[in-house]
Amino acid sequence: MDVRHFDRLGNGGLDFTELGFGGAPLGNLYRAVSDDEADAILAKAWETGVRYYDTAPLYGLGLSETRFNRFLRGKRRDDYVLSTKIGRTLQVCPPEQRTGIGKFFDTPSRREVYDYGYDGVMRSFEASLERLGVDRVDILFAHDVDIFTHGSKAASDARIDELMASGHKALVSLRDQGVVKAIGAGINEWEVAQTLAERGDFDIFLLAGRYTLLEQESLNSFLPLCEKRGIGIVLGGPYNSGILATGPKPGAYYNYEAAPPAILDRVARIEAVCGRHGVKLIEAALRFPLAHPSVVSVIPGGQRPAEVEANRRLIDAKVPAALWADLKAEGLMHANAPTGA
Repeated sequence: MDVRHFDRLGNGGLDFTELGFGGAPLGNLYRAVSDDEADAILAKAWETGVRYYDTAPLYGLGLSETRFNRFLRGKRRDDYVLSTKIGRTLQVCPPEQRTGIGKFFDTPSRREVYDYGYDGVMRSFEASLERLGVDRVDILFAHDVDIFTHGSKAASDARIDELMASGHKALVSLRDQGVVKAIGAGINEWEVAQTLAERGDFDIFLLAGRYTLLEQESLNSFLPLCEKRGIGIVLGGPYNSGILATGPKPGAYYNYEAAPPAILDRVARIEAVCGRHGVKLIEAALRFPLAHPSVVSVIPGGQRPAEVEANRRLIDAKVPAALWADLKAEGLMHANAPTGA
């Protein structure tokens, strides 16, 4: 598997495998995954050559991080890249009050407490180190200061202000001490990522679903800013919650909900172009973001070993330049989207 070296600060940087692994499914997202299944999923990821792993306290309310603990134990620390997140501390609570009921299953009885302040960052980071069982992580992301999570622009802005007034100093301090190699934010909206990039010193963003075969508005201003400043992008959600993997079938998911007619129609048109070139929609979807020079890895995750193995095969797919050209000609791709052609 190809590896991309990223070193914005000249501190030795990090080597990302083009295909990473997103740890939300290990937190029993949408369905309960047994410990044996989780172990098998991670073992398969390692076997296929994946060496970048992302997790967060939110994923299963600590469960994802503790499952990574077992997996990483005994592996040489320099053989993989690991990221986790801050912004939530976990508080013991009665089972009926836990966060994520109906979304995360069979998790510890914990509720999230948002805290983007200096002390909250340090407490969250320390707790993550204990759950992960490692002495350092490579990247620390501020998690979910976006509208999607907090419900309104005003609420998102308040969390951004909290982070920039206090928590950002903690992130920079950890980076300056060499405790982490890079700092950034994991968010669902490129506009919020751009705001953070303009207000603070961030190295890398984990952007969920906002630079995909279906969506490229971030090319208008955010991604050019990343190129100018040497900021890296980890691309989560390359299938836009599923529709770019399943195709525009009835009930297909887009942005965590049933896809609306306009999205179904656009995906059907993209799929038709792919078909003319003998390329599967899912193959084009996984390869597309990697053509951008700022993207260091895509992390589709996987709830079963077979899904992890399938992603490994997909990442090696060859997509002809003519396919990208046809998508642009039909107005189905941003005219300035890099294609590697």
